[in-house]
Amino acid sequence: MGVRGLQGFVGSTCPHICTVVNFKELAEHHRNKHPGCTPTIVVDAMCCLRYWYTPESWICGGQWREYFSALRDFVKTFTAVGIKLIFFFDGTVEQGKRDEWVKRRLKNNREISRIFHYIKSHKEQPGRNMFFVPSGLAIFTRFALKTLGQETLCSLQEADYEVASYGLQNNCLGILGEDTDYLIYDTCPYFSIGDLCLESLNTVMLCREKLCESLDISLADLPLLACLLGNDIIPEGMFESFRYKCLSSYTSVKENFDKKGNIILAVADHISKVLRLHQGEKKLEEMLPLGPNKALFYKGVASYLLPGQISPWFFQKPKGLITLDKQVVSMNSDPEYEQEVPMCTDPESKQGLPLGADPEFELEAPMCTDPAVKQQDLMNMEPEVKQVTMVSDPEILKVARAQHVQAESYLVYNIMSSGEIECSNTLEDALDQALPSQAFVYRPVRQRVYSLLLGDGRDGTSTCPTVKEWFVYSGNPLRHPDLVRPLQMNIPGGTPNLKLLWLNQEPGIQGRRLDALLGCFDLSSSREELQAVENPFKALCCLLIYLFVQVDTLCLEDLHAFIAQVLCLQGKSTVQLADLQLDYIDPRAVQLASLLVRGLTTLVLVNSACGFPWRMSDFMPWNVFDGKLFHQKYLQAEKGYTVEALVEQNRSRLTKFHTLKSVVCKACVKENRRIISRQLWRSHQPGNRQYEPDHWRRYSSSSG
Repeated sequence: MGVRGLQGFVGSTCPHICTVVNFKELAEHHRNKHPGCTPTIVVDAMCCLRYWYTPESWICGGQWREYFSALRDFVKTFTAVGIKLIFFFDGTVEQGKRDEWVKRRLKNNREISRIFHYIKSHKEQPGRNMFFVPSGLAIFTRFALKTLGQETLCSLQEADYEVASYGLQNNCLGILGEDTDYLIYDTCPYFSIGDLCLESLNTVMLCREKLCESLDISLADLPLLACLLGNDIIPEGMFESFRYKCLSSYTSVKENFDKKGNIILAVADHISKVLRLHQGEKKLEEMLPLGPNKALFYKGVASYLLPGQISPWFFQKPKGLITLDKQVVSMNSDPEYEQEVPMCTDPESKQGLPLGADPEFELEAPMCTDPAVKQQDLMNMEPEVKQVTMVSDPEILKVARAQHVQAESYLVYNIMSSGEIECSNTLEDALDQALPSQAFVYRPVRQRVYSLLLGDGRDGTSTCPTVKEWFVYSGNPLRHPDLVRPLQMNIPGGTPNLKLLWLNQEPGIQGRRLDALLGCFDLSSSREELQAVENPFKALCCLLIYLFVQVDTLCLEDLHAFIAQVLCLQGKSTVQLADLQLDYIDPRAVQLASLLVRGLTTLVLVNSACGFPWRMSDFMPWNVFDGKLFHQKYLQAEKGYTVEALVEQNRSRLTKFHTLKSVVCKACVKENRRIISRQLWRSHQPGNRQYEPDHWRRYSSSSG
């Protein structure tokens, strides 16, 4: 993340850029300087997930009660000293950063392979050096923070841009995160989450002004430096030869500095001594070896310019124009939907712009600065270009956008605005082909959601839409997205439209919403049985039925473990869960836990798309799932423990156990799926049941 080599440079070569500060003292100073203004810190939540996840166990699917408790302590500590927190989450992956996203996902795949190799060799959790965040952590953190009463926002474009922009425009105390891009943006002060001591509220402030002094450049030069060094937009190799040319002519190479440190000093020296000589006289491309990468380079520099900011390194276009390669979009200034975006966007890049058919969705943008488009060319272009969205109804798009920004939904707006979604890595064993990837297990559900949100093209009024899925699974090189088509839904009374589901408040509509939700899981026939189940077990039962119908390698012992853990969880404190010890770690149980948690995130998507027929709290993991507890129940079920032992000899739980098991088994029988014991299964099928790698691609025929 951020600028290549800059983090190490700051730590080793320029440590004076880092200053230890205390948030309580900073807040008091801020209140004195700005009476009546609450000191506010903008938090880049994606940078903080590792810091927040303090539970010792992470391999079993997440210790969600412990995690929720840690988040509550974090919020309380800042609230106690009068500091307000605003949390931003990434809401999209911009096209220009897709390559970087893919590179990280493939790297994570290699790390996950090493994790499973370690588990199989040692039967225990690897050390923190191999730590991998539990599946769904980012999604559920949003809802945890909202539950804790915090203002939580989801970005319409790259989150770091929105964080920096918010911090600047709202006179914030600072930004809390771990991304060297915050040293490049000309915004409020940047504080390190990695160096934060919660007890004392001390952390490190990284000062961009001191960085500029050390490098003998100005604040306005930092975006240029970042792109010449390489960042998430500019590949590291693009200017490699240029950097070494700077290094060879740099006269102040210090032997005690590392190579990367010297390169940063050399490039900064070239900016201050060579490029600045001709600034204003020559275009930047005449002074740099940009070649065919000119447009990408300017896009990279411009991406750091916040609303109202300009760069001295290239000329400015008339106000109110944003370039989309060879197109120019005229923007209005409706303050209700004002969303500042970086300049010089790529036509393929959605940049989170919800430009629909309604002029309300035209967004104001800073001036464009792409010198590749000459001034006279502007006169010959179309005055207005609108981004094509997957949904043409502006009212529905407006609701989806608002829910996305307020972090109340998951993936719905991305599907409707750009027809493109992604899902990061999951703890899945690439060598265990008896269990399918969650990407395939839940694909039919997503396909029915696409049908609900976009239509399935069967009414003859529109062509069948296709959604681009960037989902990580074994064997997927992620060179291209999977093109996935909607699946027709089977809902009693037909598929309801979104205006009915989202906007209609008449009595009885909640029943239609529930019909739509069950239709997404293709479980309409089990409506009555599921309705009889009490909360919070209803959502989990729905998920278990779906899972056991889809995955025929799941057995009765697995079902017993899933049900026993949710029942026992209700009676355990956070401390009891933290103290729970496991005999050993089983790789299959690790993957099953990930499969269930990804199912809970899928429930968030479906519930959002259907107009919230169920309370989100009913499938938040801290209410229905604990990784270690599930692992314990899984190991006990494998050893042949009785149901009484699994529910810890609790009579009330035993009754509920048989009720929930009956609901799941009866629903599965309706789908011609009989759940049998692994012992019985083994007696009929010697050896492990294996599948060809493509066995779980059975939905490929409907994926386009």
